[in-house]
Amino acid sequence: MGKEVRLDKFLADAGAGTRSEVKKFIQKGLVHVNGNLIKKPEQKIDKETDQVVLAGEEIGAAPEFVYYLLHKPSGCISATEDRKEKTVMDFVPDKRKDLFPVGRLDKDTEGLLLITNDGALAHNLLSPKKHVEKTYYAVTEGKVTEEDVQKLAEGIDIGEKKNTLPAKLEILSVKEDPENVWKSEIYLTICEGKFHQVKRMMEALGKKVVYLKRISMGSLLLPEDLKRGDCRLLTDSEMSLLRKIQEKP
Repeated sequence: MGKEVRLDKFLADAGAGTRSEVKKFIQKGLVHVNGNLIKKPEQKIDKETDQVVLAGEEIGAAPEFVYYLLHKPSGCISATEDRKEKTVMDFVPDKRKDLFPVGRLDKDTEGLLLITNDGALAHNLLSPKKHVEKTYYAVTEGKVTEEDVQKLAEGIDIGEKKNTLPAKLEILSVKEDPENVWKSEIYLTICEGKFHQVKRMMEALGKKVVYLKRISMGSLLLPEDLKRGDCRLLTDSEMSLLRKIQEKP
């Protein structure tokens, strides 16, 4: 048995327009279902068997699950909607209502963010039991040292009941800027997702994070050619990497 959905939702999910736009298309008599003119947006159709034609063009059903890769810019929040703030969903071309960001990046944090409607996948990626590694590029004020590398590898106290799980810190550079402030560039890989975790971990070491960007989640990397604010569907190879993360015991 197929799955019944409203005609306007079917068209919107298929990328024919926003929900309000496709309602107008339907009301104007531009949509036929199995050869019959339909003017009611709420008309139920079987998305697996019914033929839907909009302005002479057959519209195929959208896949049940979709997966987008967003290069999140700073200045927007990781939420589906907000009355005051710009959200990551403003950068997603697909306007279906069931999409959501997998996890959160702080408002001022940039980088890799998955957008999907696959709840099972999101659960697997975010589950503490999976220990999915996330790597960040960060710039901090203060000298990051080999002692810091060792402390993070052992786990540190960030004010919670338990210390953080072991994290991998790689020092890229340590130098003094023109204003005589020491700045360090680092990669930090963690396998948890606590609130403001990277910032809190570095603060516990006496360093302040002044720039933060997530560059990977598991084997999935932020593409160098994906500009800030750009969003696209995952490629087949990226989907393969994502499945490997899901299959991780």
